[in-house]
Amino acid sequence: MQQLTVGQAEQIAIVGLDQPMAAVFVNLVTGATLPDAGTVSLFGRPTTAIADSADWLASVDRFGIVSARAVLLDALTVIQNLAMPFTLEIEPPADDIRARAAALAAEVGVADRTWTRPVGELDAPSRARIRLARALALDPAVLLLEHASAGLEAEPRRAFGADVRAIGARRGAAVVAVTADEAFATAVAARVLTLDPASGRLDERRRRWFGRGVG
Repeated sequence: MQQLTVGQAEQIAIVGLDQPMAAVFVNLVTGATLPDAGTVSLFGRPTTAIADSADWLASVDRFGIVSARAVLLDALTVIQNLAMPFTLEIEPPADDIRARAAALAAEVGVADRTWTRPVGELDAPSRARIRLARALALDPAVLLLEHASAGLEAEPRRAFGADVRAIGARRGAAVVAVTADEAFATAVAARVLTLDPASGRLDERRRRWFGRGVG
């Protein structure tokens, strides 16, 4: 039986899961869905031991999930969207909450000239970074990316991946990225695993040096 373990501050990308499979993976990892076989453990505790919704919410708060399923409110500004993890009083947010939201936007590289604009007016790279900022709001132990670079052009994908990797390292958070894009996988993670559809195995890509594979 295959086993995947993610250590503290480790950076892993998994290539080969389409969007429906990635959603299932994220749900299993966070305990939203229980496995039919095998065991999923969160921070040393199996997900089958989650007792109730309050217990699950306490556990899932340790994840920062970057996914298109985490809907942005297009009519609200960048600052208002990033204030929402902290408060529902966002029209306008209090000064201390605004400062926290602004710090998140700056950390992920969202240009300050856009902070008061509605999110719906911004381009895809900015929206991806806003999702990342919101995932960071509660200081997660694990950043979990579900096709987070989908819809981005090649250069913004690589830059986004490199910034996620740097932010995770700076914060001491693990990064687990499920992606279809190998360039993004290489940019975001130190380890890249590829799903073999025939066997269901996750095989680690061998690093290359001057065109030759090394272990």
